[in-house]
Amino acid sequence: MTGAFFLVAVIAPLFIRFFGRTGFAALALVPAAGLALSLSVAPLMLTGAEVWVESYRWIPALDMSLVFRMDMLSWIFSLLVTGVGALVFLYCARYFDADELRLGRFAGILMAFAGMMYGLIVADEMLLLFIFWEGTTIFSYLLIGQYHSRQQTRRAALQALIVTTAGGLSMLIGVILLGNIFGSGKLSSAVQRGFEPGYHDGLVIAAIILILVGAVSKSALVPFHFWLPGAMAAPTPVSAYLHAAAMVKAGIYLVLRLAPGFSTMPGWHLMLLSLGIATMFIGAWQALKQHDLKLLLAYGTVSQLGFLIIVSAFGSRDLTTAALALLLAHSLFKAALFLIVGIIDHRAGTRDLRKLSGYARCSPLLFALTLISAASMAGLPPTLGFAAKEAVFSTLLADGSKEGVIALIGVAVGSILTVAYSARFVWGAFAVKPDVEPVDPGGDSPLLMTAPTILTILTLTGGLAASAVDGIIAPWSRQLPAADAEAYHLALWHGPEPALMFSLLIISIGIVMFLFREPVAAFQTAMPDGLDFHQGYRWTIGRLEAFAATVTSRTQRGSMPFYQGVIYLFAIATIVITLILNNTWPGEVTPADTAMQLPIAGALIIGAIAATTAEKRFAAVVVVGVTGYGMSAFFAHQGAPDLALTQALVETITIVVFVLVLRRLPARIGRSAGRLSPSLRLLIGAAFGVTMMVVAFVALGARTAASIGDMFPRLAYEIGHGTNVVNVTLVDIRAWDTLGELSVVVAAATGVASFIFVRSREGTLQRIDANRPSVFSRLYRPVEDDLAPLWLASDEEQEGRAVRRSAWLLAGRTLSPANRSIMLEVIVRLIFHAVVVFSVYLLFAGHNLPGGGFAAGLVAGLALALRYLAGGRYELAEAAPVDAGKLLGLGLVFAAGTAVGGLIWGSTVFDAAWLDVKIPVIGEIHLGTSLLFDIGVYLIVIGLMLDILRSLGAEVDRHQESDGRRLAESLSTEQARPDTQQLHTLLGRMDDVDVDGGASGGRL
Repeated sequence: MTGAFFLVAVIAPLFIRFFGRTGFAALALVPAAGLALSLSVAPLMLTGAEVWVESYRWIPALDMSLVFRMDMLSWIFSLLVTGVGALVFLYCARYFDADELRLGRFAGILMAFAGMMYGLIVADEMLLLFIFWEGTTIFSYLLIGQYHSRQQTRRAALQALIVTTAGGLSMLIGVILLGNIFGSGKLSSAVQRGFEPGYHDGLVIAAIILILVGAVSKSALVPFHFWLPGAMAAPTPVSAYLHAAAMVKAGIYLVLRLAPGFSTMPGWHLMLLSLGIATMFIGAWQALKQHDLKLLLAYGTVSQLGFLIIVSAFGSRDLTTAALALLLAHSLFKAALFLIVGIIDHRAGTRDLRKLSGYARCSPLLFALTLISAASMAGLPPTLGFAAKEAVFSTLLADGSKEGVIALIGVAVGSILTVAYSARFVWGAFAVKPDVEPVDPGGDSPLLMTAPTILTILTLTGGLAASAVDGIIAPWSRQLPAADAEAYHLALWHGPEPALMFSLLIISIGIVMFLFREPVAAFQTAMPDGLDFHQGYRWTIGRLEAFAATVTSRTQRGSMPFYQGVIYLFAIATIVITLILNNTWPGEVTPADTAMQLPIAGALIIGAIAATTAEKRFAAVVVVGVTGYGMSAFFAHQGAPDLALTQALVETITIVVFVLVLRRLPARIGRSAGRLSPSLRLLIGAAFGVTMMVVAFVALGARTAASIGDMFPRLAYEIGHGTNVVNVTLVDIRAWDTLGELSVVVAAATGVASFIFVRSREGTLQRIDANRPSVFSRLYRPVEDDLAPLWLASDEEQEGRAVRRSAWLLAGRTLSPANRSIMLEVIVRLIFHAVVVFSVYLLFAGHNLPGGGFAAGLVAGLALALRYLAGGRYELAEAAPVDAGKLLGLGLVFAAGTAVGGLIWGSTVFDAAWLDVKIPVIGEIHLGTSLLFDIGVYLIVIGLMLDILRSLGAEVDRHQESDGRRLAESLSTEQARPDTQQLHTLLGRMDDVDVDGGASGGRL
C-alpha cells in the first residue's frame, strides 16, 4: 500500500492538470483504498495476537530487511492516516480556487506525505522507520512552504525543517546505537528485549533518550513546540492533516511503541512527564491569548500533544487504553475544527475572532459541527473526547504512584485551560459581538462541508458508542502489564465515580474562566512573558549566522593560493602525525616493476614541472593533460585497458572543459601579489607531493591480509556474468556506490548550469529553422554583407543567413568567417555518426570487453563536443535537440529503477537477473538488469556533457554575442555596421583573449 501512495504521487499533477481541483476527489480514492485495506484486516487485528508481516531482503550481509509489520497499534494509526487523509483530499477539491497556482505540485507532495506517514507506522526495521520519519519532515517542509512567495511562509517552513531534522539526527544516533546493542534492527525485537532484566544499562538509556529527542521534536513538545504554531502559514488542509492527525502524532506513536519495554527505564518518566506537563500548560495558556482562530487551534494542538505524551508515557494497560482513546478523539475533533476554520476563512475572508460576528445565523450547520467538535475538545458529554478524558482521570486516580499524582495535577490544570479556550473558540467564531458588523459568508459548498461533517459525526458516535471504541483499542492495551486483574473499559457512563466529579469540577472552572475572560486576559497581560522559545530559536540562528559571517570574513579572503596553502598545510600536518604513529613500514623499496614504467614516470614528472612554469593558461592546461595521458599509458601497460580508455576520455573531456572556461579569463597567468611567494608555494607543493608519495609507499606495504579485490574476477564472472571486472564492479558488485556517485554527477551538472544560466535551464537550445523562406528572403543580403561578422547579428539573422548555401555543417555559417575551419567541419561531418555508433558499441560490449556506460557516454559526449567546436551553439542544438535535464533524470530513473528489481522477484536490492536469448545470425546474447543500470550511466554522462556544453559553451557564447552587439551599437554612430577588424581588435583587448590559443565554437 505504501508504494501505491508514492506511485500516485508521481502522477497526481496530471490529475490536477486534466481535472482541475476536482482531481483531488479522485486522488482521495488512494487513502480511501488504504482505509478499506485496514478495515478488511480488522477481524485479524481485533484478535490482538495476530500480526501481518511483509519482509523483503535488503542488505543480507548486515541482516537488514525491509520489514513492514502491522499489529494492533499500527492498525489504529493506519485508520487515522488513511481515513483523515481521504477526507482532507476530498476537502481540497473545493477549498482551493480553480486557478490556484502550483496545485498539481501540492497534490503530489500531499500524497507522498501520506505515503511516508503510512510507511512510518508499518515499518519495523528501525533504519527504514527513520527513512520514513525524515521523509515526513521533508514533505511537510514542502507543504508548509506552498505559498513560497511569502517571506513568513518560507521562514515557517525552514524553521519546522531545522527543528524536526535536528531531532531526527538525534534519533538516528539512538537507532544505530540501539540496533548495535541488541544485535537486531527490528523495533519489535528491541521492545521485546526491553522487557528482559539487565537491558536498562547506560548505553540503552542513552539510545532511548536520543530516540525520544526525535519524538519530542516531531510532536512539538517544549522546548521545540514553537515550530507548530509557525507552521500554520501552510494551507488549512495541511494543518488539518499534518498538524492534527498525522505528522505530529508520529512522536506519540513512537512513545506508545517504546513504552511497554522501556517505561521502567531510569529517566523515562522524568523526561516525558515534565515535558508533557510543561507543554500542556504553555500551549493552553498561549491559546487563551490568540485572536487568530487558526493559531488558537495550533496552540491548543501543542497543549493536547503534551496531554497525549503524559498519558502515553506510562506504558501500562489501562493508561494506554486512555491514551489511545484520547488519540482518536483528538484526531477527529482537531482535524474537523481546522477544516471548519478553513471554511470560515474561505467565506468570511478573515480568521480574526474580533472581526467575526453573527456567523451562527448565517451557517447553522457549521455552528452545530463546531459546537460538537469543540465540546469534544473540552471534554463535554456525550462526545468521544469526554469518554477519553474520563478514562484518563479514572486511570490516573487508580494508578496511585507518585508519577500518577504529578500527572493528574498537570492534566487537571491543562484541562481547565482547555475548556476555557474551547469556549472562547466557539464564541469568537460564531457569537454576535457588539460594534462588529455581522458577516455574510454565503452558501457552503456541500463537498467542502463533507469532511468536517463526517469527522464530527464520528466524534459524536464515538462518544455514544464508547464501548465499541473500547473494542477497537483494547486488543492492544490488553497485552500490556497491569496493576490489577480487572481492566478498565471505555464507556460514556461509569456512574457517579470520582472521575466524573473531577471532570465536572474542571469543566466548571474552565467555564468560569471563559465567562470572566476579560479579567483573565488582563491577568495574562500583567504576567511576565517568561521564556520565549521562538525568540530563543531566532537568537540561536542569528548567532550562528553572525559566527559564520565572522569566520568567513577571516578565512575567505578571495585568495585561491591562500585557501590552497591552508588546506595543504593542514593535510601535511595531520598526515605526518599519522605516519609518525604508524608501526607498519615496508621493509624494502622497489623503484619499478618493469622498465617501461620508468619512461612513463619521466613523462609524468616532466609534464608536472612544465605546468608550473607555463606562462599561458591554455599551454598550462595542455601540459597538465600530458600527465593524464601518461597515467592512461601506465594503466594500459599494467594490463588495464578499460581504465586506460576511461582515463584518456576523461582527460580529453577535462581539457575541453578547461578551454571553455578559459575563454572568459586572461590569456596569461597573472602574478600574485599575495603573501605566498613563489618560493613558499614551491615549498608547500613539494612537501605535499613528498608526503603523498610516502603515504602511497606505506599504504602499499602495510597490507597484511589478502585483498578482497582478488575475489572480484570470480564474482564478476559467476555472479555478474561478465569478464570485464571493472564494469561489472561498477554496475553490479558495488552498484550502491555507483548510484550515489551518479547522484553527485546529476547534482554537479545542475549546479554548473545554475551558475551559468541567467534564464531557465529547462528546454532545448535554439535551433535553426530551415523551413521559413519568408525569413530568408527578408534577411537576404548581398555577399559583401558577409564581411560583417554574423556572430554579431541577431539570432533571426543568423538563422536566415546560415542556410542560404549548403554547408558541411548546418550551422557552420553562423560563425565568423575568420573563425571557421572547413577542414574541421568536413572531418566532424564524416566521423560524428561513426563515433556515436562506436559509443553504443562500447555500451553493449562493456560487460565483457573494454567499455561500459561511463566510457560510452564520454565518447558520445566527445562527439557532441566536436560538433560544437566545429559549428558553435547552433550546431550543438542540431546535434542534440534534447533537454539535458531530462536526460539526467531519465538516466537516474534507469539506474535507480534497477535497485527495486530484486525486490520484485523476492530477492535483495540491486540483485541482478539475467536472460539468455538466441538470435539468428548474431547468436546467443545475455541480457540483464545490470545492462539497464549501464544505460542509465550512459544517459547521465551524455546529459552531463550536454549540460556542460550548453552552459560553459553555448550560454557563454550567447552572452558574448550580446556583449558584441551592444558594443557594435555603441560604436555605430555614422554607419550601420562598424569595421570588422576594428571590432575584433577591440573585443580582443577587452577580454584579453589569446586568439592563437585554440578554437572553441569559433570564439578563441
